[in-house]
Amino acid sequence: MSKYILKRILVAIPVLIGITIIDYAIMCLAGSPLEMLKGPRVSEAALEAKAIALGLDKPFYIQYFVWLGQLLKGNMGYSIKSYQSVSAMIGSHLGPTLLLMGVSLLVGLAVAIPAGIYSAVHQYSAGDYTAVTFSFFGSSIPSFFLALLLIFVFTVKLGWLPSSGMSTLGTSGSFGDVAQHMIMPVIVLATSIAGRNIRYIRSAVLEILQQDYLRTARAKGIGRFLVINKHALRNALVPIVTVIGMEIPVLFGGAVIVEQVFSWPGLGLMTMSAITSRDYPVIMGVCLLSAVVVLLANLVTDILYALVDPTIQLQ
Repeated sequence: MSKYILKRILVAIPVLIGITIIDYAIMCLAGSPLEMLKGPRVSEAALEAKAIALGLDKPFYIQYFVWLGQLLKGNMGYSIKSYQSVSAMIGSHLGPTLLLMGVSLLVGLAVAIPAGIYSAVHQYSAGDYTAVTFSFFGSSIPSFFLALLLIFVFTVKLGWLPSSGMSTLGTSGSFGDVAQHMIMPVIVLATSIAGRNIRYIRSAVLEILQQDYLRTARAKGIGRFLVINKHALRNALVPIVTVIGMEIPVLFGGAVIVEQVFSWPGLGLMTMSAITSRDYPVIMGVCLLSAVVVLLANLVTDILYALVDPTIQLQ
């Protein structure tokens, strides 16, 4: 296992470099951050001086190698807009994003796994059709639309829940206050997660339920609960783990829109602000973090395969 993990890490290094090259090239093609400073009160000489100070007067490949050299020294650069350290900005916004993502993932899977198993065991029943309908609804409805709908109902009409921020202004941000602010963002993200996973789990369990060894287990008189939750579910976990591993990078990207709508002080809100102001160092820092998250999620998924199914050998 240790050799496999080391091999995957070594393979991930050139992949990360390739991702950063593509991201940097696309970012440079999108336009220069100096365009945001243009105006009647800003002279061309001032813009040129700013370009030289930021190193934007050089070709993009030279800019990239300068950025990569600083990154290898542990320096992710400084924000063009706020002049703060990019690593410090990411560190201050990472906590709220991980909190929102973690709770949403747990809630979404807590709904998807029982619903998918129930739907498979009670195939073609009213409960099965209900679960599948919810699955289509959750995977089809745009997250921003559901977020706006929840804000309209629970904030504008009923006044039950706050619509923005992580805590009430002027308070210390108690557990109850943060939990109240999390309800709607978690509902939006968890609905999408559950909607995508119910059908996958249902299909995986249905395939396992048709295997011969489960018919033998039933014939031996093993109870229905043990047949489903011990024998069937254990063997259905491999495709389920695959889907869960794919959810982590998808959730990381989907949180950007949700955080923007609910003004959640996480990486999503910071990323949108950096994109609108073309803050190169911050955008590259977030892109690098996203790539690392995707690669780590794939590695953890492969490791979980061996833990779930001992017959899988990682070499």
